[in-house]
Amino acid sequence: MKVAFRTFLLAVTLMPGFVVAQSGAPSDRLRTFIQHLDKAATEAVNDPACPSLTIGIVEKSGLVWSKSYGYADLKSHLPAKPETVYRIGSITKQFTALMLLQLVHEGKVHFTDPVEKYFPEVRLVPGRSPDAPPITLLQLAIHTSGLDREPDDLATYTQGPVSEWEKTLIAALPHTKYIFEPGTRFSYSNIGYAILGAALGRAAHQSYTAYVKEKILAPMGMTHSDFEATDAIRQALAVGYMPDDHGKIDSTIPEKEHAGRGYKVPNGALYTTVGDLARFEVFEMFGGPERVLSKDELKQNYERVIVANSELDSGHGIGFEVHRVGAHVFLGHAGGVYGYSSYAYFEPASQVGIVILHNGMDVKAMFKLRDMFFGWSEVKD
Repeated sequence: MKVAFRTFLLAVTLMPGFVVAQSGAPSDRLRTFIQHLDKAATEAVNDPACPSLTIGIVEKSGLVWSKSYGYADLKSHLPAKPETVYRIGSITKQFTALMLLQLVHEGKVHFTDPVEKYFPEVRLVPGRSPDAPPITLLQLAIHTSGLDREPDDLATYTQGPVSEWEKTLIAALPHTKYIFEPGTRFSYSNIGYAILGAALGRAAHQSYTAYVKEKILAPMGMTHSDFEATDAIRQALAVGYMPDDHGKIDSTIPEKEHAGRGYKVPNGALYTTVGDLARFEVFEMFGGPERVLSKDELKQNYERVIVANSELDSGHGIGFEVHRVGAHVFLGHAGGVYGYSSYAYFEPASQVGIVILHNGMDVKAMFKLRDMFFGWSEVKD
């Protein structure tokens, strides 16, 4: 992403005509779009590089349509179904960002608090300019901390169980570096979001994973989601596939990663289903529950400054990506880990969203389906 050295008010620059639509039966246009989407997904699973897809269309009233295609397990020819569990990678960052918003609401943290106030280990990262102020929680949340995307010797720090993730993160910090002066430009950082999760856990006096499960997943009714491949998750888990050195799809590496991804927990550890992720999208569309975060505070988050590229057609807020396609704006996030790919976006103006889950890494197919959604409102009835 090419990025301008500037910030913009989301409400002013990227979301003209933002309205909260009333929910109801899918429109004729949406039903027509679903027919096109169904056809494209059916064609996609004919490719052996695309083991399965589970797709959902979401309105403020909830999940209005979902369907699974292909196999959750190619070896046993087990078909995928809406209850199938997938990994969602970086979509996890949205839950970390929501934790930040909740703690700000409670007065336990401030956006401009220095990270080291809660997580002094961040000082282990070498190379910060001696004249630069400490990085803030907000800078981590919108990827302007200046931190590199990953630590050096990444493979060393992407191993180990979820229970040890913070210890692994601390070990990785001396092998991480600043690539920009904090606050001067956008630079996507996975380790930055791990640091954010660690700092927020300290501020909440509760482990990051326990907090998210208690304060976010449970009240939203996301009962089929977790940070670990528990027995319950395993019973419905799609096998992850990726190309091996010879171009054939293989499940070996994805299977090993179920034992833990090292420090990659607040930035990429969640497992979930289309139904559970649809509940999160309903929340994003002001469908509650308000005990998680009020509609007013959620709307304020959409109106905060973001970092945008020079074309003003993409950017980031606190926990969400922004994509402008013509006159239409979409919010959400993408995710990918070994063997799994995911997209979850919604259009604020129409209050329509999509969830796409895939137990493979067919980027071409995933982009096609995502881009179809970005153009859904142009479909003729």
